[in-house]
Amino acid sequence: MKGKKLWAGAAALAVAGVCVSSAVRDDTLAPPPVADSGPVRLVAFDSCDNAVTELRRAMAPYVTAYGLGGPTMFTMESSASDSSAGVAQRSVPDAMPATPPQPQQGHSTTNVHEQGVDEPDIVKTDGKRVFSIADGKLRVVDVASRTVTGTVDLGERRASQLLVSGDRALVVADSPVPIAEPAPPPGRPSFAPRSGTDLVLVDLKGLKEISSLKTEGSYLDARQIGGTARVVVRSQPDIPWVYPDRTTNEAGSLRRNREILQNEPISSWLPRYELSQNGVKSSGTLVGCADISHPVVHSATSMLTVLTFELSGQLGTGKPVSIMADGDTVYGTDRSLYVADDHRLLPELPARPPVARPVSTAIHQFDISQAGPPKHVASGEVAGSLLNQYSLSEHEGILRVATTSGTATPCCRRMPADVAPPQQPSESFVTTLRREGGTLAKVGQVGGLGKGERIYSVRFIGRAGYVVTFRQTDPLHTLDLSDPRQPKVTGELKITGFSAYLHPAGDGRLIGVGQEATDQGRTTGTQVSLFDVSDPAAPRRLAQHHLPNSSSEAQFDPHAFLYWPQDGTLVIPVQSYRRSYEASSLVLRVDGDQLREAGRIDEPRNQDYGGGQRRTIVIGDQLWSISAGGVQVNARNGLAQQAWLPFTR
Repeated sequence: MKGKKLWAGAAALAVAGVCVSSAVRDDTLAPPPVADSGPVRLVAFDSCDNAVTELRRAMAPYVTAYGLGGPTMFTMESSASDSSAGVAQRSVPDAMPATPPQPQQGHSTTNVHEQGVDEPDIVKTDGKRVFSIADGKLRVVDVASRTVTGTVDLGERRASQLLVSGDRALVVADSPVPIAEPAPPPGRPSFAPRSGTDLVLVDLKGLKEISSLKTEGSYLDARQIGGTARVVVRSQPDIPWVYPDRTTNEAGSLRRNREILQNEPISSWLPRYELSQNGVKSSGTLVGCADISHPVVHSATSMLTVLTFELSGQLGTGKPVSIMADGDTVYGTDRSLYVADDHRLLPELPARPPVARPVSTAIHQFDISQAGPPKHVASGEVAGSLLNQYSLSEHEGILRVATTSGTATPCCRRMPADVAPPQQPSESFVTTLRREGGTLAKVGQVGGLGKGERIYSVRFIGRAGYVVTFRQTDPLHTLDLSDPRQPKVTGELKITGFSAYLHPAGDGRLIGVGQEATDQGRTTGTQVSLFDVSDPAAPRRLAQHHLPNSSSEAQFDPHAFLYWPQDGTLVIPVQSYRRSYEASSLVLRVDGDQLREAGRIDEPRNQDYGGGQRRTIVIGDQLWSISAGGVQVNARNGLAQQAWLPFTR
């Protein structure tokens, strides 16, 4: 039986401590041991012939009777023990800086990690217009008249995010319409064309598409500085693996898959594109062999491509720069773009008994300080895995990285205990890196954070760091990072529940959004906490607001969080599960040492959509709440409803 690529299993196998069932394998093809991989260094291919030879060689150890990986996969579960990190030597870092200044035009913007570096989201505003992506349409709402002034129907594209610069918007969509491929070489099976990522440039004045670029591969993330957007996509090779069936056993399938790999052309690894621009359509290979770099040790199972667009012009093909690596986290500053991959080490199929491999995160740094495509300048590696982009922070030339390694629950619970890999107790680290030549070199490290637990949230602010770990209770660890050679834990606060997102509130205050929990660690509903971290040696919680039987999108997507420091307005969307599903926006006020509930913003009843409000923004003295069904305008003081603007389907 023949089938299209099996790269998803390969990517999944790279997760921390993955275990797989046994399959036919050849130990002579085993990849280099993890311990011998050394620093991550990138080298370029000098020709397509050399590229395809290297890619076949790199992938060969991972080929099985099932393509890449085995027929059954068991994922290691992550949990924690009852112990937590003790308080390390205390040293008071610089005071927390004030909350990053908001624009003075009287309106909020997307809640982003780094000031001046915009991130894609479902809602944008310039204070005069509100732009929304929902149900495949880009809508423009005029603030003054409170009317929907235009709609751009994006057709079959599943639009998910947008970036805005002036009168241009870049819309990111998953395209269900596949990219046509040239006829395969003789003897090679043909496949249904692959779908990919659609990038659409829209004229917000004329309300029309200007150009669109469709690429093979999945969208990872994007960042925008001024009118320049950089988009990261991830693609996998398209290889016609065969699988065991009634006519072919595992040994035969393995033998055939090795033959298939050794005959695959370079085009199997290179993503294609389709460009529609000025009424003309063109297509081809997005990346040339000479534009691809690769680490010395890699598996050839995934490629990252960074595309650069000037939103004031045409899209073009994005001046692609590619590396043969996987990636799952993007972090950007005004000068650097980082792509991190904590699934870089694709494990070989285990021998018996299986052996747990340590997990590490590879980090690739690109220089974006100049116009044009980014330039790869350094790569490095740290132990453990990231939580999200907030696990990374660059300050004064030092990259701070928060990771968790190890596990505290039995791996592969479906496996008999006598064959499960030995366990390593989990703990978290903050590692400091500095660029030295082409390497992100380790400068210092502090460990022992939340032993037996894992990271739930991270925030780096100036020379201070804040890490929340959790299993049954929520230790909030404060860190002094003023000396990158000797980062230190300065304090710890233990409370029930956890904060999944941390936000600076100025004057030594920190806001946390997450879940309250019982003493046994069972979550009970959304909680918002106000912390005093002005004394890093003795952090304390000043106030808490608990909403039982609820959750908030802000826990896992900080774009859903609004904090307006001018009057302490704090808004998060919440979903409650009582007798029935309820969705609303919870409005709180940070008032000194208190969190006061100002009320809820509920949408009109009897709407033919679900989900409730996704985002709330400040425009003047109003709160604008946007959902898939429309826009509601409320007074910031008192929350009186002033308008409801329904979206037409």
